[in-house]
Amino acid sequence: MTPGPIELLLIGVALAAAGGELFVRGTVGLAERYGLPPALVAVTVAAFATSSPELAVAIDAARAGVPQIALGNALGANVVNVALVFGLALLVAPIRLSRAGLGRDLPAAIVLPLATALFAATGTISRTAAAVLFAIFCTWLALTIRDMRGHAEKSGPPPVGRNALRSALVALAGGAMLWGAGGAIVAGASALAERHGWDPFVVGATLVALGTTTPELATMIVARWKGHDDVGAGTLLGSNLFNGGVIVPVAAAFAPIPTDLAELAIPLGAALVAILLLVSARSAEVGRARGALLVACYAAYVAVLALGSAA
Repeated sequence: MTPGPIELLLIGVALAAAGGELFVRGTVGLAERYGLPPALVAVTVAAFATSSPELAVAIDAARAGVPQIALGNALGANVVNVALVFGLALLVAPIRLSRAGLGRDLPAAIVLPLATALFAATGTISRTAAAVLFAIFCTWLALTIRDMRGHAEKSGPPPVGRNALRSALVALAGGAMLWGAGGAIVAGASALAERHGWDPFVVGATLVALGTTTPELATMIVARWKGHDDVGAGTLLGSNLFNGGVIVPVAAAFAPIPTDLAELAIPLGAALVAILLLVSARSAEVGRARGALLVACYAAYVAVLALGSAA
């Protein structure tokens, strides 16, 4: 018997919860084994793995001839990551952010959506535009890898007794479960959306984005529970960079994506506002008040999208 939309959503949530716990455990274990800060591993390996559902959606949507879903999903997922997921985490308890990491990651997190907006203003995100976005991402990744090497050299020999293979297998098992979670939730959300005949971009920017960011949400919750705030924060920021610098270019590589700047301005603007709200805190510790503002930003984003779709 084929599961219905609601059953798929419940299966996805269960897989996300279990996969998130395994993934954080394996990621932290690998970071400790090689003397790397967990935040650096989170912003790269963990972030890319939790963004795998977005990648799967981008490829499937582009091949199906509806790259607008992939674009809406990638941009909407960025809003969910920073505004909703980070906001909810802050409402539970304050989070201390690494200013050094933010100084490396934030320029790319701001440049990518601005560049996307410039390309969208032409009416199409072409393959050339996709190459530029990917080049921005690769520049950021090169800087991050350089930081990883520097930390590894300073930390000296790795601690004795850490089993890298075991940690890697645990992380892979968790990543596989997160992938399955994203796929199940996307399938359920898409089926529900199709019944109502909603706009593909809006579906991608709301329901599908919520579905594909379930792995990031699960990782953030488990990271907070285990006391690894840097892992959760790094995963969210890295996921945003991956979405803008890899997911969108992959979709555009299959076929140029027709764009409506007025429509794209909503998720692009909401993501930038959320990032600025996050980094404008005066201290390294970001508190509940900032979390409430982020959640309010997400609520406003959904309201504006819904009003625009209904018009």
